Amino acid sequence: MGQILTRRQYEDLLIDGLAVAAVSNAARQQSNRADRSRALARFRDLSELPPELALAILSHLGPTDLCLAACVWGHLANDELLWQALCKNAWAYCTAYSVPGRSYRQLYLRLDEASLSFNADCFDGFACFLRHEILIDEPGELALFFHGARVLDRRQVSRFMETRPDVLDKLMERKSFENQFLPNALRKFFNEVEAPNARNEYLSLLLDRFSLRFVASNPGTGLSKEMVFILCYSLILLSVDLCSPHVKNKMSKREFIRNTRRATTPISDDFLGHLYDNIYLVGHVAPTTACSY
Repeated sequence: MGQILTRRQYEDLLIDGLAVAAVSNAARQQSNRADRSRALARFRDLSELPPELALAILSHLGPTDLCLAACVWGHLANDELLWQALCKNAWAYCTAYSVPGRSYRQLYLRLDEASLSFNADCFDGFACFLRHEILIDEPGELALFFHGARVLDRRQVSRFMETRPDVLDKLMERKSFENQFLPNALRKFFNEVEAPNARNEYLSLLLDRFSLRFVASNPGTGLSKEMVFILCYSLILLSVDLCSPHVKNKMSKREFIRNTRRATTPISDDFLGHLYDNIYLVGHVAPTTACSY
């Protein structure tokens, strides 16, 4: 049978156990520090690695970190292939890419400067692109640039397109809405070129060009350009109705079908019902647009 411990014996055993645990924990921490020290000692300078491996490591850095890395590994971090990849990741195309012998590091800095200017004011930014010979003022070239640029403010892009319908036409030729449900395609379009916040001629122009491209991308739907145009307007109005907190009496599916059917015969009620469901479940087709339609 086990011996019954006195209170004093129990406290002595507890103190001994805590002391052993403390010693073990200290030893573990010392071992971890030693492991980290050995790991740091084993880390090799990038300049000691094969160039291909060093460049592969540096390729994961963004432009700011790559500039900092150039302070230590200038011959590696200033490699043109790294800066070319950064350029084309943010701006898939620009006219300056075709100029032989151009420094991609310098080009990135110019592109970044001009893009920041564009995002503040599209016309000042566009002048900066032209001044630095990054772009030429030709509709096809500009459409290619805007189609592949990932860092431009879409509101400023929309402001620019409002004054350059020739560029908008070329830009729409680059887009495809194949096999996309109409509300989703319209959202995608307005996510790239922001819709105006009022019903005006520019909104009509955007919807006209979108309708033309949507029908060309989906010839099997049986929808005409005029039908798609009317449906797009109806979807915008429905979006405002369902998403605006100022509208107390929301439009029902029955009302939407009845109102839209009159202008879009012979579109089926089921199709119109699916359009309503999409707006109800997914949301506004142009979510950043003010509810002023």
